[in-house]
Amino acid sequence: MKTLIRLIACAAIVALIVPSVWAEDEKVEADKLPQKVKDTLKTRWETDKITVATKTMENGAVVYDIEMTQDGKKREADIKEDGSIVNFENEIAIKDLPKAVADAVKAKHPDAKIKEAMETLVIKDGKDTVDEYEVLLVTGDNKEVELTVSPDGKKIE
Repeated sequence: MKTLIRLIACAAIVALIVPSVWAEDEKVEADKLPQKVKDTLKTRWETDKITVATKTMENGAVVYDIEMTQDGKKREADIKEDGSIVNFENEIAIKDLPKAVADAVKAKHPDAKIKEAMETLVIKDGKDTVDEYEVLLVTGDNKEVELTVSPDGKKIE
Protein backbone atom coordinates (compact mmCIF):
# COMPACT_ATOMS: atom_id res chain seq x y z
CA MET A 1 0.00 0.00 0.00
CA LYS A 2 2.83 2.42 0.86
CA THR A 3 4.43 1.68 -2.52
CA LEU A 4 1.16 2.52 -4.30
CA ILE A 5 0.84 5.82 -2.42
CA ARG A 6 4.46 6.72 -3.27
CA LEU A 7 3.85 5.83 -6.92
CA ILE A 8 0.73 8.04 -7.05
CA ALA A 9 2.59 10.91 -5.35
CA CYS A 10 5.49 10.64 -7.83
CA ALA A 11 3.08 10.55 -10.77
CA ALA A 12 1.36 13.69 -9.48
CA ILE A 13 4.67 15.52 -9.15
CA VAL A 14 5.76 14.47 -12.64
CA ALA A 15 2.39 15.62 -14.04
CA LEU A 16 3.00 19.07 -12.55
CA ILE A 17 6.65 19.42 -13.53
CA VAL A 18 6.83 17.91 -17.02
CA PRO A 19 4.46 20.34 -18.79
CA SER A 20 6.40 23.36 -17.51
CA VAL A 21 9.76 21.87 -18.48
CA TRP A 22 8.75 20.68 -21.95
CA ALA A 23 6.08 23.22 -22.80
CA GLU A 24 6.09 24.17 -26.45
CA ASP A 25 6.57 27.71 -27.60
CA GLU A 26 3.30 29.47 -28.29
CA LYS A 27 3.03 31.31 -31.60
CA VAL A 28 1.86 34.91 -31.27
CA GLU A 29 0.56 37.16 -34.02
CA ALA A 30 2.66 40.34 -34.33
CA ASP A 31 -0.34 42.58 -33.54
CA LYS A 32 -0.97 40.57 -30.33
CA LEU A 33 2.48 41.17 -28.82
CA PRO A 34 2.46 43.07 -25.50
CA GLN A 35 2.71 46.83 -25.95
CA LYS A 36 6.05 47.03 -24.14
CA VAL A 37 7.52 44.45 -26.55
CA LYS A 38 6.14 46.40 -29.53
CA ASP A 39 7.60 49.62 -28.11
CA THR A 40 11.05 48.03 -27.77
CA LEU A 41 10.87 46.74 -31.34
CA LYS A 42 9.81 50.14 -32.66
CA THR A 43 12.42 52.05 -30.68
CA ARG A 44 15.28 49.66 -31.32
CA TRP A 45 14.68 48.32 -34.84
CA GLU A 46 12.79 49.59 -37.82
CA THR A 47 11.75 46.18 -39.06
CA ASP A 48 10.46 45.52 -42.52
CA LYS A 49 8.44 42.57 -41.32
CA ILE A 50 8.01 40.33 -38.29
CA THR A 51 8.11 36.83 -39.77
CA VAL A 52 7.60 34.76 -36.61
CA ALA A 53 6.85 35.57 -32.99
CA THR A 54 6.73 33.01 -30.20
CA LYS A 55 6.16 33.21 -26.48
CA THR A 56 8.16 30.97 -24.17
CA MET A 57 9.43 30.69 -20.61
CA GLU A 58 13.15 31.24 -20.01
CA ASN A 59 14.64 31.24 -16.54
CA GLY A 60 11.21 31.79 -15.01
CA ALA A 61 10.36 34.80 -17.21
CA VAL A 62 8.05 35.16 -20.20
CA VAL A 63 10.18 35.91 -23.27
CA TYR A 64 9.08 36.70 -26.79
CA ASP A 65 11.34 35.40 -29.56
CA ILE A 66 10.85 37.70 -32.54
CA GLU A 67 12.17 36.84 -35.99
CA MET A 68 12.13 39.72 -38.45
CA THR A 69 13.75 41.21 -41.50
CA GLN A 70 15.40 44.60 -41.75
CA ASP A 71 16.91 45.87 -44.98
CA GLY A 72 16.57 42.35 -46.39
CA LYS A 73 18.61 40.74 -43.59
CA LYS A 74 17.42 38.38 -40.90
CA ARG A 75 17.21 39.69 -37.35
CA GLU A 76 16.07 38.01 -34.16
CA ALA A 77 15.39 39.41 -30.72
CA ASP A 78 14.48 37.84 -27.39
CA ILE A 79 12.48 40.40 -25.43
CA LYS A 80 10.95 39.98 -21.98
CA GLU A 81 7.33 40.86 -21.33
CA ASP A 82 8.46 44.12 -19.67
CA GLY A 83 10.22 45.20 -22.89
CA SER A 84 13.78 44.49 -21.75
CA ILE A 85 16.08 42.87 -24.29
CA VAL A 86 17.61 39.49 -23.38
CA ASN A 87 19.70 39.31 -26.56
CA PHE A 88 19.43 39.89 -30.29
CA GLU A 89 20.93 38.49 -33.46
CA ASN A 90 21.95 40.06 -36.73
CA GLU A 91 22.64 38.20 -39.94
CA ILE A 92 26.14 38.96 -41.16
CA ALA A 93 28.02 38.17 -44.33
CA ILE A 94 30.08 35.00 -44.07
CA LYS A 95 33.17 36.98 -45.07
CA ASP A 96 32.61 39.18 -42.00
CA LEU A 97 33.01 36.34 -39.51
CA PRO A 98 36.06 36.91 -37.32
CA LYS A 99 39.03 34.81 -38.45
CA ALA A 100 39.12 32.95 -35.12
CA VAL A 101 35.47 31.92 -35.55
CA ALA A 102 35.90 30.84 -39.19
CA ASP A 103 39.05 28.88 -38.30
CA ALA A 104 37.31 27.11 -35.39
CA VAL A 105 34.39 26.12 -37.63
CA LYS A 106 36.73 24.84 -40.34
CA ALA A 107 38.75 22.84 -37.79
CA LYS A 108 35.61 21.17 -36.42
CA HIS A 109 33.97 20.54 -39.82
CA PRO A 110 36.67 20.77 -42.52
CA ASP A 111 34.43 19.52 -45.34
CA ALA A 112 31.43 21.71 -44.50
CA LYS A 113 30.38 24.92 -46.17
CA ILE A 114 29.06 27.86 -44.18
CA LYS A 115 25.53 28.65 -45.30
CA GLU A 116 24.60 31.45 -42.89
CA ALA A 117 26.12 33.44 -40.03
CA MET A 118 24.50 35.42 -37.24
CA GLU A 119 26.11 37.45 -34.47
CA THR A 120 24.40 37.28 -31.09
CA LEU A 121 24.63 40.44 -29.03
CA VAL A 122 23.80 41.32 -25.46
CA ILE A 123 23.70 44.70 -23.80
CA LYS A 124 26.55 45.14 -21.30
CA ASP A 125 27.22 48.45 -19.59
CA GLY A 126 24.80 50.13 -22.00
CA LYS A 127 26.68 48.90 -25.10
CA ASP A 128 25.83 46.26 -27.70
CA THR A 129 28.41 43.51 -27.19
CA VAL A 130 28.95 40.41 -29.34
CA ASP A 131 28.36 37.41 -27.11
CA GLU A 132 28.70 34.61 -29.68
CA TYR A 133 28.23 33.64 -33.31
CA GLU A 134 25.72 31.16 -34.69
CA VAL A 135 26.90 29.48 -37.86
CA LEU A 136 24.74 27.25 -40.07
CA LEU A 137 26.76 24.70 -42.04
CA VAL A 138 26.02 22.25 -44.79
CA THR A 139 28.16 19.14 -44.37
CA GLY A 140 29.65 17.00 -47.12
CA ASP A 141 26.69 14.60 -46.83
CA ASN A 142 24.25 17.53 -47.26
CA LYS A 143 23.12 17.79 -43.62
CA GLU A 144 22.65 21.13 -41.89
CA VAL A 145 24.51 21.66 -38.63
CA GLU A 146 24.26 24.75 -36.41
CA LEU A 147 27.24 25.72 -34.27
CA THR A 148 27.59 28.33 -31.57
CA VAL A 149 31.07 29.82 -31.40
CA SER A 150 32.62 32.28 -28.96
CA PRO A 151 34.11 35.44 -30.53
CA ASP A 152 37.64 34.16 -29.86
CA GLY A 153 36.84 30.77 -31.44
CA LYS A 154 37.87 28.87 -28.30
CA LYS A 155 34.38 27.61 -27.37
CA ILE A 156 32.41 25.80 -30.04
CA GLU A 157 29.20 23.82 -29.52
